[in-house]
Amino acid sequence: MSDSMESLSKRSDPIAAVRARTPARLFAGRVGSSYRTATQMELRSDRAAALDAVRAENDLDRDLGVDLVQRFRIFEVSTRARTKAEYLLRPDLGRRLDDDARARIRNECPSAYALQIVIGDGLSAAAVAAQVPGLLPLLDDEARRREWSKGRPFFVRHCRVGVLNDIGEILNPEVVVLLIGERPGLATAKSLSAYMAYRPRPGHTDAQRNLISNIHARGVGLEEAARRILALAERMRHSQTSGVSIKEEFAESTRGGHLTGDDSRPRVA
Repeated sequence: MSDSMESLSKRSDPIAAVRARTPARLFAGRVGSSYRTATQMELRSDRAAALDAVRAENDLDRDLGVDLVQRFRIFEVSTRARTKAEYLLRPDLGRRLDDDARARIRNECPSAYALQIVIGDGLSAAAVAAQVPGLLPLLDDEARRREWSKGRPFFVRHCRVGVLNDIGEILNPEVVVLLIGERPGLATAKSLSAYMAYRPRPGHTDAQRNLISNIHARGVGLEEAARRILALAERMRHSQTSGVSIKEEFAESTRGGHLTGDDSRPRVA
């Protein structure tokens, strides 16, 4: 079917038009009181992918690539959650860096820079592997274009969003960007979030943070995500604040002419 014929078909079929705009399982149909076999198999497959994403552990050389790790001199530290099981049961431990992490970050990272990018596994190792290798260079290029000073990126294992506070206390950057795997859903297990804060400190909550989420192939694309992250960081630097008092300046998205903006749903708190 040609592009024009396919477009005409979607316009004439309202169900096809709705389903083309969302990965949600709308109008999936049924057989009696049950899902169709194809729908049921898709659900089981996507649920398995979500479980794998949560349980998996990242390997930096494998998931980010040796070249990227060497280019940005990425190193790894850990939170106070020692295992993935402990991380899942004790979110509070994932919000604090352990003592060795604090010492290594202090020794190896320059402080008081304009922008500090951190990578965290969060609740989806698959999201880190799928999105970070493409997104990190784009963020670096955009920050260089703006002539911003940049800290040395590093990876935090068993990471929750609250770790931003420890990083702000140790390194005192203007803006911290935490690229972290989102809680997987049945639409995708490879969705990344970018949590951002201006000079985060112990005691700060989600009220002092901003979020751009759904960074994946069927959501916010990598180039769009990089532009939005740096634009929002620029607003934070200009206003010297972040959180509920800062909102994205909405603009026409390249994806179908619809407005896109800050999605402030917490995912990996």
